[in-house]
Amino acid sequence: MENDTQKRIPGRYGIDEIAANQLEAWPNVELKSLKLYINQYRNRQISHEAAANLILDELVALLAPRWMRVVADFTVRGNIKTIIFAEHSAEGYQGPRPEFRRYLPGNL
Repeated sequence: MENDTQKRIPGRYGIDEIAANQLEAWPNVELKSLKLYINQYRNRQISHEAAANLILDELVALLAPRWMRVVADFTVRGNIKTIIFAEHSAEGYQGPRPEFRRYLPGNL
């Protein structure tokens, strides 16, 4: 007998998983849950800047890092390439901060 959780509706692969995702802290990056979390922004009516800042805020709330930078690299739309940087640093943090140019096209 087939379990209801194993039934898939054609054309809906991933949609239910994206809707039900929950961001979790792991000792290292668990790609599937991160992918589901990021994909929830795909169909939201939100600006690029707001999405980058919201992702940063949620990660900071979950992980409490001393320093974090979110680089939101968006696909070209209307012939415009968008890369948004959002940063957080704990009070008194004096550690390293990678240069921005390392994230720009042509600097791999």
